[in-house]
Amino acid sequence: MTQEYRHIPVMLSEVLAELDPKPGEVVCDCTLGGAGHSVEMAKRIQPDGLSIGIDQDDMALEAAARRFEGEVPGAEHRFLKGNFGSLDELLVKAEVPGVDCFLFDIGVSSPQLDIPERGFSYHEDAPLDMRMDPGNNTLTAAEVINHYNEADLARVLRVYGDEKFASRIAHQVVLRREKAPIETTLELVDVIKQAIPAAARRHGGHPARKTFQALRIEVNHELDVLDKGLRAAVRWANPGGRICVISYHSLEDRVVKHVFSEMSQGCICPPDLPVCVCGHVPIVRVRTKKPIVASDDEVARNPRARSALMRVAVRLDTTEEGT
Repeated sequence: MTQEYRHIPVMLSEVLAELDPKPGEVVCDCTLGGAGHSVEMAKRIQPDGLSIGIDQDDMALEAAARRFEGEVPGAEHRFLKGNFGSLDELLVKAEVPGVDCFLFDIGVSSPQLDIPERGFSYHEDAPLDMRMDPGNNTLTAAEVINHYNEADLARVLRVYGDEKFASRIAHQVVLRREKAPIETTLELVDVIKQAIPAAARRHGGHPARKTFQALRIEVNHELDVLDKGLRAAVRWANPGGRICVISYHSLEDRVVKHVFSEMSQGCICPPDLPVCVCGHVPIVRVRTKKPIVASDDEVARNPRARSALMRVAVRLDTTEEGT
């Protein structure tokens, strides 16, 4: 099945303002998608800058390549298939000494949601899959639903989905799968609706939304991957390099905030020590004390931007005394 990526880049003007890509710089879009952000960054790093794009979806890589050919012909770019959790290996493959601008636009792209057979949507019937990278990931949502014990399943739904009825849903899943495996998205939606009281289903959006979010995060190890990718980006960033992350729910934002906070911290010795013995120095400066959010105008144009939270950090030159 062929389907074009029509993903609208979220907070494009804010991304460009914060990353401020300049001619000759190296930019790395760790979540390339349809290249909406990357194309605009590429225009600003010409004539001799380099655009690196990473995505684990072949459709995204193909769509991005076509867009570059049409909008920034001749711009040097290297698009790599992979997950930003493997950022170290991917940047070694790209043969660059360092990067000036990193962008992470976290979350499932709209085209992935729109392809029923990927199993991300609770509106279309499809196999319970939810793998971002089916070629390299063997765990599917069906395996989680049909093989996790009730306590572990409830934990996943509660922690990753903030699902109030996690225990009820997990219990209902176990009862249903004793009769037959739960194999499709709409079968799972039916189970969820049976578990959630009718009064609660009448408000708060689709009753399966939080469960599907939780399963997607579990299947793709999204929070661990994000933590690993951010730390790698800091390592690869040139002094003065900017790292911009757009997340879409509090769990992701918490990971970003924690990594940036940890890496911006200086001496951690007890205050009563006369001299520092820990040797801990800040590696980044956090530019955003509070996350940047999309404007009302953008949210009206692109509802996906409503939950977007942007945080930015700048790599410090740790070779300079006093940094």
